[in-house]
Amino acid sequence: MSLVAGTKLGPYEIQSPLGAGGMGEVYRARDTRLERTVAIKILPAQFSCDPVRKQRFEREAKTISSLNHPHIWRVDTLTALRRSWVPHPFGVWFIKG
Repeated sequence: MSLVAGTKLGPYEIQSPLGAGGMGEVYRARDTRLERTVAIKILPAQFSCDPVRKQRFEREAKTISSLNHPHIWRVDTLTALRRSWVPHPFGVWFIKG
C-alpha cells in the first residue's frame, strides 16, 4: 500500500491502511472538515494513468452511491484531486469491525 499515516488527500488525512485488492486501496482516514473517521478508497498508483481503470473506479463509486442498505457502504464523496497518482478517491462510512 502506497500512502503513509499523515498523508493529506484534500480534506482527508490518512491514518492507516485497511486493505487492498484488484480495484483499489482502502485507508482509514480523518475527514478534517466534518471531524469524523471515514474509509477512503483510491486507485493504486500503477493504475492511475489507465483511463479504463479510472472509468471503472468512478463507475463503482457511482453504483455504490445509488444503493441504500445497512450492509453496503454509503459513498459520501467522490473527490478529484490534482495529483496524478490519486485521481478520484472516494470516501465512505467507516464501520469498525
